[in-house]
Amino acid sequence: MSRIRNLVQPIRRRISTVTVTSTETATTLLEQDAVASSSSSSLQQEPMATTSNAEPLSGVEELLEFRRRREAIKEQFGRLGSTQNRENTFQPHHPIHRPVNPNSLTLSALLAAGAHLGHASSLLRPAFLPYAYGTRAGITIIDLDQTLPLLRRAANVTREVARKAGSILFVGTHESLRPAVIKAAQRMESNGYQLSTRWKPGSLTNSKQVFGEDVIQHLNHIPDLVILLNPLDNMALIKECNAVHIPTIGIIDSNVDPRIVTYPIPASDDSVRTAELIAGMLSIAGKEGIELKRADRKADRERVKASAVPSGRLSSLVTPRSKTRQRYFQPV
Repeated sequence: MSRIRNLVQPIRRRISTVTVTSTETATTLLEQDAVASSSSSSLQQEPMATTSNAEPLSGVEELLEFRRRREAIKEQFGRLGSTQNRENTFQPHHPIHRPVNPNSLTLSALLAAGAHLGHASSLLRPAFLPYAYGTRAGITIIDLDQTLPLLRRAANVTREVARKAGSILFVGTHESLRPAVIKAAQRMESNGYQLSTRWKPGSLTNSKQVFGEDVIQHLNHIPDLVILLNPLDNMALIKECNAVHIPTIGIIDSNVDPRIVTYPIPASDDSVRTAELIAGMLSIAGKEGIELKRADRKADRERVKASAVPSGRLSSLVTPRSKTRQRYFQPV
């Protein structure tokens, strides 16, 4: 309030010396000028400050001219400086609520998420050597040049599975991974499922004993694709997926054999930001697959509608029922 009072006082002193024919017009102009002055920046307030010691305004026309000059200066200097704001800069909640598109993912985003930090070099698996860049301070550095194409390959798999109306299961059994898997499954609507608690052994290989025969007959309990954010803690699930031939996508760290999953993504499995980034990107790919499925169905309906027989020619193409039965149901 004190800032607005200081900004309004110079204008009030100038307008007090002016004889205005309409009191309501002067009051309205004063209120509008006070609101505009309170929301302007220091650069926009400078013309007002430089004219505080000048001659008082002689009428409403000069006040309007002063406003026009101020707007011109605002437009001129408003283009200078940084253009970053909350919408076009990174925020901690973006990987979950505003994930990047698979084609827009960059190495810098993976690097900022800490995807390159592996485990201790003493825990390096020999099968992980093609994905290792080197070691530093006793820690294995993951080669992100290998991670990015493999991540896009996993996104293509997820997109095509969703396009074929397949069900996708997101698995993250750590407490910190629960928001990521829940949001990813919600983004894929009815095609997405999530598991944020412990996997119940035998859910795939011994489903009749675990769920009951009635449940198995009425519900589809076998997913078409499983995405694991922490595969090392879900080895029982991976073994069951291999037994029933379900493809798997997993974040593979330097202490894990990449061959345990179908489509490995070499990255840090300890970084929550990395898991949120990958889960969000794969869910976006699945959402694109759902949209492609809808577009395909719409195109099929239009194609069938375009190839339909006109009603006038329908009578000439109808075959009598007796002849149809004799033609298609001949005795063997």
